[in-house]
Amino acid sequence: MSEEFTREVPVRFRDLDPLNHVNHAVYASYLESVRIDYIEEVFGQRLRELSFVIANLELSYRRPIEYGDEPVVALWVTDLGETSCTMAYEIRADGEVAATAETVMVHTDAETGSPAPIDEDVRERIREYEGLEAPS
Repeated sequence: MSEEFTREVPVRFRDLDPLNHVNHAVYASYLESVRIDYIEEVFGQRLRELSFVIANLELSYRRPIEYGDEPVVALWVTDLGETSCTMAYEIRADGEVAATAETVMVHTDAETGSPAPIDEDVRERIREYEGLEAPS
């Protein structure tokens, strides 16, 4: 596996709820921001060149993130299927895990919207970066 893929995400004032915690829905935006960076850097393509949809999103909250925290999101691929990939995430703040998440992304045919195989060159880049073995 290559170096862990992480990105800092800034806590903006608008992210906060009345208790000065990052609103629960904003966590998904943090994941999205880092996922876009991962796709562009690891897949080697601009997001607009690909057609992926999120089929599933699960988020588990462990501790609040507050204004002044400096969260970091770690992302890795845990499963690479023919038409989909599963990504796992940790949102960390002050060295503690604030939330964990998982998304299932499905590659689709841009014209039909139906699931379509992920290009082999993209699959190979993911396998190489993540240290995943090719199916036998």
